[in-house]
Amino acid sequence: MYDPSQLVSYLDMAAADLLGTAGSLTVRRLSDLNGLFEDIDAYNKALSRENSLVYTVREAAFPSDEGDLTCALGKLMPGQIGDEYYFTKGHLHQWREAAEIYLVLSGEGFMLLEDEKSGESRLLPFQRNGLVYVPGHAAHRTINTGDSPLVYLGITPARAGHDYFTDDHKNFLKVVVEVSDKPVLMDREDYHRFYSPLKGH
Repeated sequence: MYDPSQLVSYLDMAAADLLGTAGSLTVRRLSDLNGLFEDIDAYNKALSRENSLVYTVREAAFPSDEGDLTCALGKLMPGQIGDEYYFTKGHLHQWREAAEIYLVLSGEGFMLLEDEKSGESRLLPFQRNGLVYVPGHAAHRTINTGDSPLVYLGITPARAGHDYFTDDHKNFLKVVVEVSDKPVLMDREDYHRFYSPLKGH
């Protein structure tokens, strides 16, 4: 039998942290997202001012045997680089069949899904009290389009693992950018061709 202390955790919403079964903490700053934002000049300017915190992920130290579940608490800060909102690096699962469920605890934004096989993309609302299901073989990235931290809990098989793309596919095919004060999903190529050179939009 497992030690009962391994089976119970608590959410500290003020700190966006886990208590009782807190495991490893991943901290991502602007410098960790080099090459992911489309506006390179805006990225370099922001980084020269401050290597700002973008997000943290606290993993729970639950048992991780074959068939077990695990969870992690994410906190994604508000902000923008150029027209793009702050986002997580995003990933596939090493065990491609693994799905994941996200519960949004506070804040607002979107979940960007990209099917590994077809390249088809979907933008799903990611708002407080919402549940988002991420199917297997889907790359997923969290995007904060609000003005407060986006806090969420992800639950997945313990063996799922993370795969941050390959050498020939290092980023998502689409971007989420602000257009007329609203988030819009756009092809990267279209962003560069039609939108990014325009000023005062």
